[in-house]
Amino acid sequence: MTPRGDTGVSAGARHAALIAAVAARADRAAFAELFEHFAPRVKSYMLRLGAPPEAAEELAQEALLTVWRKAGAFDPARAAASTWIFTIARNLRIDALRRIRPLPAEDPADAPPEPETPDAVLAAGQDQVRLRQAIGALSHEQAEVIRLSFYSDQPHAEIAAALGLPLGTVKSRLRLAIARLRALLGDPA
Repeated sequence: MTPRGDTGVSAGARHAALIAAVAARADRAAFAELFEHFAPRVKSYMLRLGAPPEAAEELAQEALLTVWRKAGAFDPARAAASTWIFTIARNLRIDALRRIRPLPAEDPADAPPEPETPDAVLAAGQDQVRLRQAIGALSHEQAEVIRLSFYSDQPHAEIAAALGLPLGTVKSRLRLAIARLRALLGDPA
């Protein structure tokens, strides 16, 4: 089977047109065609990323539901329809993993605190100074999202609302800021 159907239109162009139809007039038939094509592929992608079968199914459905709700945000000049849909799915998987917090086997409050050595206290203080200097070297926008995310412990959605930015912009700024901090601090990861 070729990527061009009987109409001579590429699959990518066809998918972009279907998303445009969903955005313009909430076209259920267009969405059904997108769902039929992408749901099994997104589920397979989630399985390859390590999601259990039930979670992969739910993430695929949630990704396609996001496509339905946010079809108007799709810009075919910025990405192919498949890239956009798989990015939505990947981000949903990341968000799902962040929500999962393993419970400690025992209550850490029951364990006696480990005494800190003077060297450890000094090293921690030096690390804090280096980190503050590195954050100071970031752009104002990147430093702001770092502070809100890590020091104020705000979820990305709250940061986006507080700053009046799209969620993707907040995530992008955080990713770039962390990469820059790693470079400034000499962290190879």
